[in-house]
Amino acid sequence: MAKKRQEDPPKGSPAWMATFSDLMNLLLCFFVLLFSMSTVDAEKFTLIVTSLQNSFSILPQGGASIGEGNMVSAGISQLENLDIYYKDANSASDVEAEAEKDLKEQFEEAALAESEEMAQELEELLQNQGIGDKVELDVTAQYVRLTLNGALLFDSGKAEIREDAMPLVDKLGRVMETYAENVFGIEGHTDNVPIVNANYESNDVLAAYRALAVKDYFIAHTMIEPSRIRATSYGEYAPIADNGSDDGRALNRRVEIKIYNSFNLD
Repeated sequence: MAKKRQEDPPKGSPAWMATFSDLMNLLLCFFVLLFSMSTVDAEKFTLIVTSLQNSFSILPQGGASIGEGNMVSAGISQLENLDIYYKDANSASDVEAEAEKDLKEQFEEAALAESEEMAQELEELLQNQGIGDKVELDVTAQYVRLTLNGALLFDSGKAEIREDAMPLVDKLGRVMETYAENVFGIEGHTDNVPIVNANYESNDVLAAYRALAVKDYFIAHTMIEPSRIRATSYGEYAPIADNGSDDGRALNRRVEIKIYNSFNLD
């Protein structure tokens, strides 16, 4: 008995595959929309909506905004107010940025107020020690700065504190002990005249040794913790006056002591 010839399968993809493909396209479009919402970028958001309208016919033709119609035209209505949500998200972001700005301003105001209070106390302490006329004082939101003329502390081209300057440094140390819980930054500065000295190869090195000399003196003669005193050299690179004159160069040869307030102890 001859075998019955099997019929050839129908050509093309099975019917279920077309339905499955449509479903995958819809899911892809949905997740693309969710991703575009998370970026909160108006330009990208508009481009994605327009692309979906033109490529997949998911949104009603002729509409440039989701708020104008349904998100899916095949009977599914969801996220009609997505544009309202998007605007609300932007508004919340603006409010948060404004709040952060206000908080920063309040922080700076409080820090400056503390520095100004410290400056008043320091000025009185310096006067009581009899060295108010030898120390220049100014204020920022980070610290109170005490500036001493380098000629008061060091001989030209040297980094050893002069013997006749030690009483001044002792009195200054007693003033600093009042703020022993704060952080101190000691900075060495010079003018821009090249140094001619076998001991120090540059102004930067000389300024570093001078800052270290003052730091070491305070460590040895005060109760301030060494970890709270930092020494830095700026050499000739942070002038406060014109190096073109003798008076300007004299002002630039200096040692600065910064006493940081409680808002800036790191």
